[in-house]
Amino acid sequence: MIGNLNMLGYGIATLGPGIGVGLVFAAYINGVARQPEAQGKLQPIAILGFALIEALAIIGIALAFAIPAR
Repeated sequence: MIGNLNMLGYGIATLGPGIGVGLVFAAYINGVARQPEAQGKLQPIAILGFALIEALAIIGIALAFAIPAR
């Protein structure tokens, strides 16, 4: 049961990064739709934001396996 609770907690914790990735790319698509010439400046920022948000999810899965539930 302990492992199941850890994974349940991780599943709930992935909602934040999932919403964050959606917001980053929604803002990117919105910005490019409004000003197509700004794509070159917006794309690296969007990819950096995606990478930082996904790093939080990867840290979360590592902690879910590393820290046992009590």
